[in-house]
Amino acid sequence: MVKSTLAKTWPLFLTVVMLWLKTYIVYKTSFDIKIESMMQEFILFINPLSFLLFFFGILFVVKEKRRIRLMFVFSIITSFVLYANAVYYRFFNDFLTIPVLFQTSNMGDLGNSAFELIRVTDLLFFVDILFIALVLKITKKKGQIATSMELTKRQKARYILIAIILSVVNLGLAEVERPQLLTRTFDREILVKNIGTYNFHLYDMFLQSKSRAQRAFANGSEFIEIENYLKSNYRKPNEEMFGVAKDKNIILISMESTQNFVIGETLDGEEITPFLNDFIQESFYFDNFYHQTGQGKTSDSEFLLDNSLYPLGRGAVFFTHGTNEFTATPEMIKEYGYYSAVLHANNKSFWNRDIMYQSLGYDRFFELNDYMITEENSIGWGLKDKDFFEQSINHLKSLPEPYYAKFITLTNHFPFELGEEDKSINEYTSNSRTLNRYFPTVRYTDEAIKLFIERLKAEGMYEDSIIIIYGDHYGISENHNKAMAQFLGKEEITPFDTVQLQKVPLIIHIPGMEGKTISTVSGQIDLKPTILHLLGIDTRNDVQFGTDLFSNGKIPLTVLRDGSFITSNFVYTKSTCYDKATGEAVDGTSCEPFMNKAKQELDYSDRIVYGDLLRFYEGNSYRGNN
Repeated sequence: MVKSTLAKTWPLFLTVVMLWLKTYIVYKTSFDIKIESMMQEFILFINPLSFLLFFFGILFVVKEKRRIRLMFVFSIITSFVLYANAVYYRFFNDFLTIPVLFQTSNMGDLGNSAFELIRVTDLLFFVDILFIALVLKITKKKGQIATSMELTKRQKARYILIAIILSVVNLGLAEVERPQLLTRTFDREILVKNIGTYNFHLYDMFLQSKSRAQRAFANGSEFIEIENYLKSNYRKPNEEMFGVAKDKNIILISMESTQNFVIGETLDGEEITPFLNDFIQESFYFDNFYHQTGQGKTSDSEFLLDNSLYPLGRGAVFFTHGTNEFTATPEMIKEYGYYSAVLHANNKSFWNRDIMYQSLGYDRFFELNDYMITEENSIGWGLKDKDFFEQSINHLKSLPEPYYAKFITLTNHFPFELGEEDKSINEYTSNSRTLNRYFPTVRYTDEAIKLFIERLKAEGMYEDSIIIIYGDHYGISENHNKAMAQFLGKEEITPFDTVQLQKVPLIIHIPGMEGKTISTVSGQIDLKPTILHLLGIDTRNDVQFGTDLFSNGKIPLTVLRDGSFITSNFVYTKSTCYDKATGEAVDGTSCEPFMNKAKQELDYSDRIVYGDLLRFYEGNSYRGNN
């Protein structure tokens, strides 16, 4: 019977087996999936097959003469899904989700960044389809092909039974290896490792449907539990710092892709960030500050900054929930006479900013059409940072005071392109072109900020402004760990090191105050309450998960979007607890006191966003020292 079935359906089984093996090979060569046991390796090996048998089983419900053609269509679809994930993973070290796929309005602006990720060898992703087509053509000429792939009802039933058994075995082993797998979805790598790329996308579709339903069925009572949690975690501001920036202008500079490892570091004897190194000496510098972004990258950092809510684990809030009700900083400070603006020389619809900024309460968005952009003053993603800041001075001078102005830089963006005339430091020498080119663009942004600060001083705007400079997200992904280990002088980059590399600079300059380094564990979610307290605005009634960075009662816990977290003494990531002082794995009980709190915060924040719960909130009675 088996022999008879194979004789009738060998094109299908050849296709499925080749796709199965191709997927496993891609797992091992294109994704950095950590394997810790033979059982995990076995699960990784079989998980593509459980999906492929079901997917290609659809062929048996269509007319026989269409099965071969549809088989090729299915092969192209699965191959493209695999290829798209591989390309996306090359830079983001992550897997595609449906919300990311909906961000099609960004595609036209990706330009060289997307092209940089494509390789000639990518043709190998589709070579099996060509091979099967060639085999079918040869066998057809010899009269050896059964084009209908006809099966009896009993044979079909056995095929389905095998597919079901394999799926049950896959899920059963995955549940043993990772209990509560489908309810702990912060780590997409764990999902792909256990249920496979294709099943992951099916599960992602389920999550997408679930998230849409959350808003439809949400009601105000859901917010009571969250509000009680937030109130219990509120920490009073530092009395010495509260209100020190009252009526001052707030200037925020978002440094694209700038990680903290470049601060104070040198390359070939040259400081990578000479200006920032000096500026830190006369500012508050937070050397234990982490970005907490997800798939939304820069837009996520903006969301964290203005809302003190966590971004989503899938897609970008700016796209998926751009019309939600928020209690963002720009809206709150209107009551205190502040005018708010964003300055960013990019397409206004990129990351859905033109819509989202309205929801956040910004008064003005200076975008692409507000700048003079030529071939000479632009590269990579657009206007060079030096020209951006220079042209922005007049925009800044036009704003009513006091203002809250956010500048978003561009030059230090993947693929880190820069002309020779703009390079002030050598490229690094390693096996990673990305890391090699990173340092000259970081240095260029450093110089651009220096020139901007000098212009602020020349225009008499410096002494009346609080200047906050922060990194938005990582620039060098885990795909460049070998080169990064070489630069840092390490044998390898461990999961512990990866978390530590998520540190980004945070510099807060307050006129008249001496510089100081603060090593409190903190993250981007803490910026909103910090800024509001500096302005003298009470946040005890605000919806925020962050804590004032200057507060003496701040809990030493920073939660990353993937569920990892950092405390004063420990780092938790990839289901492992590490001693922060040594970087060595320790007993998990050391991290247990913070595990529930970290998961709870992400869950509460997600419920607020997915359910649009702030539309039910009536506690917006912000108080301050007027």
